[in-house]
Amino acid sequence: MKATLVKAALLAAPLFLTATTASADDAPVPASKFDLSQWKITLPIDEDGDKKPDEINVKAIQKYSHPDFFYLDEDGGMVFATPNKATTTANTSNTRSELRQMLRGTNTRIGTHDGGNNFAVEARKDSDKFASIGGKMEATLKVDHVAKNAGNPNKAPAYSVVIGQIHATKYKSTSSGFGYGNEPIKIYYKKWPGHEYGSVFWTYERNLARDNPDRKDIAVPVFGNLWDNPEDPGEKGIKLGEEFSYTINVHRNTMYVNFTNDRLGEVGHAVSLIKGVDELDNPYSYGGDTLYFKAGAYNQCSVATKPGFWYAGCAGTGDWETDKANGDYAQATFSRLVVSESTPPKK
Repeated sequence: MKATLVKAALLAAPLFLTATTASADDAPVPASKFDLSQWKITLPIDEDGDKKPDEINVKAIQKYSHPDFFYLDEDGGMVFATPNKATTTANTSNTRSELRQMLRGTNTRIGTHDGGNNFAVEARKDSDKFASIGGKMEATLKVDHVAKNAGNPNKAPAYSVVIGQIHATKYKSTSSGFGYGNEPIKIYYKKWPGHEYGSVFWTYERNLARDNPDRKDIAVPVFGNLWDNPEDPGEKGIKLGEEFSYTINVHRNTMYVNFTNDRLGEVGHAVSLIKGVDELDNPYSYGGDTLYFKAGAYNQCSVATKPGFWYAGCAGTGDWETDKANGDYAQATFSRLVVSESTPPKK
């Protein structure tokens, strides 16, 4: 095993749809194979016309699939697909077909942002009032497609998709120094057009306010290159359709991240979530935040052309059949997705 300790110098309420748009009763749905008893999903559709992406809650998702964006393939894999151009959630220009962990299950008396629906690190104040101290998410998947056409190809998010993350809850008041809604980890796959292999890497976001110029994502390599390297990673990278696994294990106050691939072996990292990764970070990292897992396909090829790091100006018409034919979408297929309590790291 190749292991690295990531140290201080580390490089209006949503509408929940019912299952009325679910597949026919005799067709298998993702929940028939995967345990989705603690997940809701956000999809790149707006069937109710409220100009917000539709969400399928925990109860409804048990009988739900979408023929284009969330379904089981012929091998029983759970497919997430999302075009470059579609309705997006607030504070982002990126589309998604992505699960959000709901530790409350179907008990909607517990608020989405309440401790009883989320987890925290052990050191957080009142951590015993959360549904879990830490947690673990394990996934095995293959990335089937990333967007091909970027107007600003040199912007790092172009041609990439996030296939797993931990998100912190965003609050209106952040007087405590937490609640900015940032991410201690986002797992990326990126493949440049014309390359046979893509790269897997993850990022840690300094836990600072949105308008703080030091609030940046710090990329950590896994298989292949980082997101700003246009060179072909060759056989050190991962092909589209090539399976790999990841585990995010937040145990007590540390996040342990592990990746495996049959051809490339195993790569592991660890980072404290109660101590800033460098002198520019929040000195307590995510030690006062409310956290949850996400998994699926969060397309990073934004069609927005504004100045700034995230706006790759990717192609897209908003018509799914056209965009799919043109390669203007992202897709990932999971053969395993499990969430559980955290476990002590391997020694």
